[in-house]
Amino acid sequence: MEYEASRTMPADSRVVFDIAADTQTMHRWLPGEIDVHETAPGVAEAADRAHGVEREGVMHSSPERHRLEWGSRGTPDYAGWLQVTDHDGGTSEVVVHLSFLGDQPEAKGASQAEEHAEHELRRSLDRLADEVARRTSQPGGG
Repeated sequence: MEYEASRTMPADSRVVFDIAADTQTMHRWLPGEIDVHETAPGVAEAADRAHGVEREGVMHSSPERHRLEWGSRGTPDYAGWLQVTDHDGGTSEVVVHLSFLGDQPEAKGASQAEEHAEHELRRSLDRLADEVARRTSQPGGG
């Protein structure tokens, strides 16, 4: 299954990417069941505790491209990316893409799983936009 969502952000791409890639504050916009911690510059590990199953992953940051890429550790079951590009008037656009490549839910629960994934993508982008607005409107940026 593939999912993708986009959202306009109230700042330029560099600012938005820096906020999105900040592992110290990612918890403010990611779904609550995902914990991220930096292990080296540009590399982070993540744990996803959704549905009572803990999955581990790795994330790479490419600041020069304003891009984050991640995937499950040791298996090709899950991958995703976030890309920030400049938009008109000092704004930018964030696109998030998720790929679930392993075993998928049975057809009966698939539409509910799709709705949940799409909802979580939109909520995460809304929280990121709120975080960008909050941090760019405060003196000193945050």
